[in-house]
Amino acid sequence: MTSTDRNTSPDRSAGPASGPGPDTTTATDPRTTGATNRAAARLLAFARRPYWDRPDPSYRIRRWPDLTALCLATVFFWSSLTPSLVPRPWFLQGIVGGITAAIGYALGSTLAWLFRVLVRRRPGERIRTRCWQAYWLLSPVLAVWLISESARMQRQLRVLQDLPPTLTWHTPMIALIALGLLIAALLVARSVRLGAVTLIRFLGRLLPRPVAFAVGAALSALVVLVGVRDVVFDRGVVDLADRIAEATNGGTKDGIRRPASRHVSGGPGSLVPWRDLGYQGRNFTGSTPTRSALTAWTGRPAREPVRVYIPSALPAAFTDDRPFAAQARLAVRELERTGAFDRAVLAVAGTTGTGWIDPNVAEALEYMYGGDTAIVAVQYSYLPSWVSFLVDKEKAGQATRALLDAVRARLDALPADRRPKLVVTGESLGAYAVEASFGTADALLAGTDGALLMGAPHFSPISREIRRDRDPGSPVWRPEYRGGAHIRFAQFPGTDLERPAAAWERPRAVYLQNASDPVVWWSPELLLDRPEWLDEPLGPDVTPEIGWFPFVAFWQTSVDMTVSYGVDAPHGHRYGAGAVDGWAAVLPPPDWTAADTIRLRAFIRHRKAAY
Repeated sequence: MTSTDRNTSPDRSAGPASGPGPDTTTATDPRTTGATNRAAARLLAFARRPYWDRPDPSYRIRRWPDLTALCLATVFFWSSLTPSLVPRPWFLQGIVGGITAAIGYALGSTLAWLFRVLVRRRPGERIRTRCWQAYWLLSPVLAVWLISESARMQRQLRVLQDLPPTLTWHTPMIALIALGLLIAALLVARSVRLGAVTLIRFLGRLLPRPVAFAVGAALSALVVLVGVRDVVFDRGVVDLADRIAEATNGGTKDGIRRPASRHVSGGPGSLVPWRDLGYQGRNFTGSTPTRSALTAWTGRPAREPVRVYIPSALPAAFTDDRPFAAQARLAVRELERTGAFDRAVLAVAGTTGTGWIDPNVAEALEYMYGGDTAIVAVQYSYLPSWVSFLVDKEKAGQATRALLDAVRARLDALPADRRPKLVVTGESLGAYAVEASFGTADALLAGTDGALLMGAPHFSPISREIRRDRDPGSPVWRPEYRGGAHIRFAQFPGTDLERPAAAWERPRAVYLQNASDPVVWWSPELLLDRPEWLDEPLGPDVTPEIGWFPFVAFWQTSVDMTVSYGVDAPHGHRYGAGAVDGWAAVLPPPDWTAADTIRLRAFIRHRKAAY
């Protein structure tokens, strides 16, 4: 720039000129105007042709989405907004939406590829433009409306399950989470495809093309499979869960102290040291009701209850090559030491993956019998139930079956008139452990004096048998089996156990099963098959707005399991004080009355559980 240029250039630092002239304070910056015009031009150009064709087939990651795949992804996302079994928070709705949108995109992409392979003719540019314009115009509007509608349906479901209707439903965040997950899945898939193509091209230099393609595709699939299963799942998710669970297993819940009773594992004279019981074992035995507490409630002298718990890590003196058999032998010795075989009732409890036993079930039985009870359980894992299901579900049945066999063998050695009544109980994976120990409903009834099972998972063998062979006309969420002669299902035990009105013979088995419990209904079959629990009539706490859509219902129910404890009993996976009614129906004491059931139910419901 010359000196003349500098002298004649406007002084941008100076204030407005004095005297008459235009008001320069409102003048638009030319740079702003230029940027606005360029943005408007680009937006107009995009509106005229709202898609982009890759300039070269080698573009594997950087390419425009397929319209068919994107439409199917959008439909899948919309379908995920429908309510499911239990209310879910907005961030989980976003996750469900993203996962199902990715599945929809994969299916749509596959269909589009098949169409291109089978049909040579391609849509013209005009048709493609109009289709893309329609998509960009309609999909955002419909998405906002449907997300708002999903909030309304979630509020209705909350009212149906006795929750306040208030709900925070962040429409933009739900859409952003879903979109972010879809984009992430798309980038991963395209990266895998780019790697596979690169590998095939490299092999093509060394091998004939068909062989290179086959070997490259097989190697790529193997790398993905090993990476997902061994690296991401086994060494990532499972290993992390194992380390967290192991650290937790070494602790004890606040307020739990070593028991002073010799009738409890971990107490004086116990064959299992207190420190070896594990987190759930210490919580279980350390919260045993005292004789004074039981006496105060019953109004007559009570006994100290027996609680025997055998951890998965046995003391060195009891280990051998058959860990479950060793656990069972140690359990029987602990039962003998504590005088369990002199009690009125002996309960074998199946545990969840972590080794948890529902305190409502244990205490309901102990208060009902004034402490004249014994409860025994073995821990087969300290992992969360969902991890145990994936990696060692069989251990649940094997450990519980070994315990039952050992206990029944010891009972058979006693005179018939001196044997305690043998009952079994379990919740969730613990119910599966009990069912897997017997296999059939007839074996369960023949091998026990009664059973109380709650929230049995869909894969539990006896529950599946009962639902399959239920009496005609009874819904799957409350099946009647052989006229209700021995086995009955209940969500509201006070009334449900009275149906059917036919005679109820002994031994009895009671299943507490909530129609809205996702643990009961979750199954891989949900991916492609419509479940029976969606048939009319629906369960009492299942919204009529619920529906089934391929793949979507599976992920909705999967997420429901993570929030199934966010509702109150008897909804979701919560069963509360229903165990009182269950025990009162299965095996009540001789002088037990309906008034006693009401009083104990109120006590169990309102007390604060120790763990």
